[in-house]
Amino acid sequence: MTRLLSRRHFLASAAALSAAPFIAASPLGAGMARAGQARELFVERRTLEVRGRPASVFGLRRADGGSGLVLDPGEAFRLRLHNRLDVETIVHWHGQTPPPDQDGVTNTGYVAPIAAGTAADYDFVARPGTHWMHSHHGLQEMNLLAAPLIVRSAADAALDAQEVTLLLHDFSFRSPEEILAGLGGAMGHGDMGHGATDDGAMDQGTMNHGAMGQGAMNHGAMNHGSGGMDLNDVEFDAYLANDRTLDDPEVVRVERGGRVRLRLINGASGTAFWIDFGGIQASLIAVDGNAVTPLPVGRLPLAQGQRADFLIEVAAGGTVPVLAQREGDRVRTGIVLAAPGAPVTKIDGSAETIAPPADLSVERRLVAGEALAERPAAVTRQIRLTGAMMPYVWTLDGRSWADRVPVEAAAGQRVVIEMVNESMMAHPMHLHGHHFDVVSIDGIPLRGARRDTVLVPIGGRVGIAFDADNPGRWLFHCHNLLHMATGMMTEVVYA
Repeated sequence: MTRLLSRRHFLASAAALSAAPFIAASPLGAGMARAGQARELFVERRTLEVRGRPASVFGLRRADGGSGLVLDPGEAFRLRLHNRLDVETIVHWHGQTPPPDQDGVTNTGYVAPIAAGTAADYDFVARPGTHWMHSHHGLQEMNLLAAPLIVRSAADAALDAQEVTLLLHDFSFRSPEEILAGLGGAMGHGDMGHGATDDGAMDQGTMNHGAMGQGAMNHGAMNHGSGGMDLNDVEFDAYLANDRTLDDPEVVRVERGGRVRLRLINGASGTAFWIDFGGIQASLIAVDGNAVTPLPVGRLPLAQGQRADFLIEVAAGGTVPVLAQREGDRVRTGIVLAAPGAPVTKIDGSAETIAPPADLSVERRLVAGEALAERPAAVTRQIRLTGAMMPYVWTLDGRSWADRVPVEAAAGQRVVIEMVNESMMAHPMHLHGHHFDVVSIDGIPLRGARRDTVLVPIGGRVGIAFDADNPGRWLFHCHNLLHMATGMMTEVVYA
């Protein structure tokens, strides 16, 4: 495994590449570099039309203008990342397990941000599965600096199914900094910064203390549900599926006998969704890039940062909507899978009923395709998920990143962490550099799924276990971006 090579200067072109489709139904090896060559990826600004209005956002584009990367079975992650922005950035390879200096973060001290007009090189063994890549610098992820990262295995190549990738986002016409200030929060607690904003007055945002799911576009509102729970701390202007809304959804024409492998990624910065398929059942075959015992599902929650793979049968002449409805709300987005020649009817962007809070109803039923061998834990740690809306600061054990207490281990040890959510919001907790097994929910042991991101509901307890097999300093944080930015982050450390 090769470490980070070097940071090379590159004079970015003044003209950005034009917008291009996602890798929604790409053939095997789409966009692949010639053998031995590094792929190239460009961080740049782009213009996106949302509900008839143009918006300037960030993007990750290949040299051919497409979004996202697809690696063939056995292909190394060999990449040069060019920063064409006028600000510094860095990109995290979410779901990959590289050496720590190639993880795409600056907080752990291995690398500096990639300056404007320069590039960085990466070369490591790719981990198969449905993953994604996103900025880990400031609040850039909220400006849509994200894209799919698909690493196929030999088993994927042998599967007789058409591949479709779906990336979900939440979107606002306001800047992330303005949104955070409107909540009364400030960068710096999570040390995500380099250009952190000052505290903002509360009157820049609007608080919504009514019933959940009002759906009002009040730009930065706090949505307080029943019983004091806080389901959504930001009211976004739109929810996107492959950069589009249900006003004009992507329609994917299905081939290969109507069998689809759907790779679904929740890249939203602050939104958990309920996924459904218009009344039909799909077979859930993987989560966070890891195989699970196939499970028929008609509906399931997907938290920020999580991924899920499904096998879906589309009948001849029929359609299957893939819908993502925001928890605690009626608003939804999605795409449509359609058989050749099948008519596609308009889908309402508002569901008939309010979606409940995201929960662990499906998580409890998942069984890993390959679980950790049983062995005693050498390191055990309980971490309390803490913080509140007012003041808008989120922490672990009451501590922010600046005064964190790392999880310390030694190489080779089994580590068990139980997360106890004492706050009034759910938190999707993500561990860098490792995948873990879910080993308990609410104190009840189980042999659950292997993941890198797991939801801890309000009042819930979730235990995870992993082996310390990738030495270094590794971030462990909430994948609600504003929670992480205001302090909800620590690290796992071993030499």
